[in-house]
Amino acid sequence: MTKVDQTVDRAADKLDGFVRSARAAGGVKAKLGDALAEDPAFLRKLKPSLIAARAKGRGPASDNLAQASPAAPTGPQHPPAKKRGGPNPWLVVGAALVTGYAVAKLIDWRGHAHPRA
Repeated sequence: MTKVDQTVDRAADKLDGFVRSARAAGGVKAKLGDALAEDPAFLRKLKPSLIAARAKGRGPASDNLAQASPAAPTGPQHPPAKKRGGPNPWLVVGAALVTGYAVAKLIDWRGHAHPRA
């Protein structure tokens, strides 16, 4: 076991002790202890020698991996698309065309009122 592995083990032990004391204290500390309850075991899995062994295929595979990851959903997670309603797009295009034509005629008509000499 390398020196870094020992350091990781000591950190995990300290974290485990903190979790136990926080749970015993109650209140907000107990909630924090509950939130950190799984972290010491995870921290022990982060030893550099274990990471190197897993990378080479010699280390123990995580037995909790199948339980930790949620199952994939069997179907779509969003509701089916619904017709949103609203006006017909062709009606909107026609109204824009008519409005544009009317504005152009208004501008042209007002342009004759003030001719440039």
